[in-house]
Amino acid sequence: MASAYTLEFEKPLLELERQIEDLKRIGVERQIDVDGELEGLQRKLESLRAEIYRNLTPIQRVMVARHPRRPYTLDYLSTIFTDFIELHGDRLYMDDPAIVGGWARLSGISVMVIGHQKGRDTKENLKRNFGMPHPEGYRKALRLMKLAAKFSAPIITLIDTPGAYPGLGAEERGQSEALARNILEMSALATPAIAVVIGEGGSGGALALGVADRILMLENSVYSVISPEGCAAILWKDASQRERAAEALKITADDLLRLKIVDEVVKEPEGGAHVDPDAAGEALREALIRHVTELRKVRPEKLVRRRAEKYGAMGAYSEA
Repeated sequence: MASAYTLEFEKPLLELERQIEDLKRIGVERQIDVDGELEGLQRKLESLRAEIYRNLTPIQRVMVARHPRRPYTLDYLSTIFTDFIELHGDRLYMDDPAIVGGWARLSGISVMVIGHQKGRDTKENLKRNFGMPHPEGYRKALRLMKLAAKFSAPIITLIDTPGAYPGLGAEERGQSEALARNILEMSALATPAIAVVIGEGGSGGALALGVADRILMLENSVYSVISPEGCAAILWKDASQRERAAEALKITADDLLRLKIVDEVVKEPEGGAHVDPDAAGEALREALIRHVTELRKVRPEKLVRRRAEKYGAMGAYSEA
């Protein structure tokens, strides 16, 4: 079936999908064998989808990362993990539904899973604040990370946010301090930590869940200090220059792997994770099991030391 939401560059695929559906309908109505024609159209569809997704531009990757049918944290919690027990609240102000977290099992291993959560419709997006957490969301996340460290359990964070919420109330309750506190505390947690960018990795709101021993990105996710639209508005006073900004920012998984910011790019099904969420979940599950298994063999003090070295080696600078 054709998707209810189609990106601009996917429209040729939509036309082929409609032809396939029409041909199936005609075959049923007229009781004729259309298997040969269907097979040819299906091959053409798969070939065109592969060609389109092999040649996505950075701004097109951004559009895929924002796709409303893309799997979110709760989706991966149901496909990758078992025995999830959600924990709520920051013990200071309230519970923030824009971040979900709790205990779960990954192939029998007890882990703490924490991630941003967006909504599928208007009602849920209002509840989840479009995946933009308030400071209490980050304080909840930190509380759960410290709980995991207490029991030497691996931490897995799933990153998917446009950024931390910049509203007045959030700022009054210490949004900047909450982000900075998470970055500081995560750098010293004496337990394995793996961060995965599953969609949008936006600014400090992403980084506050992103200081980890291993950083993974799904193939069509993006990770950046600012959105392409925000960058274009600042640099060129014109948000329509977002394509130019996306190219300059180097925000794709391949760019960041080449720049040694991330450790692994997890392949998605042809056409993106939204086409086959179960296959995307299985690919991520295999990667997580591998990294968790490796990191559990490392002594806690060595983990912390390596983490400091990892982030200290990022980027380049020169002194005058």
